[in-house]
Amino acid sequence: MAQIKHFDSAGVSIAYIDELAHTEAPPQALPVLLIHGFASNISMNWLLPGWVETLRQAGFRVIAYDNRGHGQSEKIYDLEKYGAPLMADDAARLLDHLGVARAHVMGYSMGARIAAFLTLQYPERVARLIFGGLGINMVRGMAGTGPIAHALEAPSIDDVTNPTARTFRAFAEQTKSDLKALAACIRSSREPLPAEKLATIKSPVLVAVGENDVIGGSAEALAAVIPGARGFVIPGREHMKAVGDKAYKTAVIEFLTRA
Repeated sequence: MAQIKHFDSAGVSIAYIDELAHTEAPPQALPVLLIHGFASNISMNWLLPGWVETLRQAGFRVIAYDNRGHGQSEKIYDLEKYGAPLMADDAARLLDHLGVARAHVMGYSMGARIAAFLTLQYPERVARLIFGGLGINMVRGMAGTGPIAHALEAPSIDDVTNPTARTFRAFAEQTKSDLKALAACIRSSREPLPAEKLATIKSPVLVAVGENDVIGGSAEALAAVIPGARGFVIPGREHMKAVGDKAYKTAVIEFLTRA
């Protein structure tokens, strides 16, 4: 089991792991920073699906953290203390805390959106960039956040009739999340990410989204927005089942180790 540590991110306690590469693996020059999705955490997004072990076996030091309001990080109920730009600052402060000047970054779903803001706000900190589980809907924005927030606030999942919202409520219960904190997170300001802003990203980008992922949208359409980006369709997968996919892992390792 990875050791959970905490650091102070401008007054917010953030939980993280910092795992070294396997000693028998050829060492990679830069670590990989992992940013999980909404209602998830380090364990659910990265440890259980085997991402941390896969990256360590490929020679990477792996850093991952629980977003504010998630996992073992501090729970916040103030809407103004969420939003991707603020949560990207948590990522940058973690790299500062660990003395890491530059890293590869992979975010999944909400984590991909945070990774985009991290890259735009601190371009010198991001080497290669992977958007997982979020394609062209990064530009279009996520619809239906109101029903999801209501689902999280409902007395019971039995009171939730909206199928998508019910899926998020079930996942939040599975991850034993603080439902009130998640509702505040999803109700918070969602600053748009216009295509022209994403087009300024200079880092090499891989966009990987499940073939049947209606939440994330097309990987290839988002890749077309970012100069030089590559889209990868994870065969036969939808949003929740794509995270630990073998083909996804293979594509990411190839992307990160490409000369």
